[in-house]
Amino acid sequence: MSIFALFCTFFYIGLFTIGGGVVALTLMQQTIVDRGIIDSQTFYNMVAISESTPGPLGINMATYIGYNLYGVPGGIIATAGEVLPSLICIIIIAHFLKKFSDNIYVKGTLAFLRPVSTGLVLLPFLQIFVFALLNLPGSGFSGLREAFSSQESFLALFNWINIAAYAIFTFIFFRFKPHPIFVIIAGALFGIIFL
Repeated sequence: MSIFALFCTFFYIGLFTIGGGVVALTLMQQTIVDRGIIDSQTFYNMVAISESTPGPLGINMATYIGYNLYGVPGGIIATAGEVLPSLICIIIIAHFLKKFSDNIYVKGTLAFLRPVSTGLVLLPFLQIFVFALLNLPGSGFSGLREAFSSQESFLALFNWINIAAYAIFTFIFFRFKPHPIFVIIAGALFGIIFL
């Protein structure tokens, strides 16, 4: 992928990301991971790091992937590609929204986009959940059928260390309500020690 293709890819992702940065994960996976530019393990590690750092997830991912491919210039180009469509759309919408905010077609379009965005947010969540807690030979859901046919026992399908960590961190988070940064640091330490 050339640096111009990198910009165009993230411009496309930024243009069609409706519903926030988590929705961008689905498009990033389809345009970057499924084409073999980076592998799924690297992608999900980038998601974990991008979620743990300040800033919007989609922009963090764009910066990280661009930096991973082309260093600092790649990070800047990918981030610019991700942000530019939103900037253009917001300027256009701000100009026309007051005039058309009561239009029945505008209201209908916005009402339709809400459930669609919810589905787009749910898909990457499920993919990350499956990738983190199951021992899959492939990437995400595509490896699920292969895992069921190749695993010697059903219990071997599960990554028990990650499941235990998930249960412990969930309990601690909801029971003691620590600041999220402590949970993130604890998760990072867990990953360094046990994985």
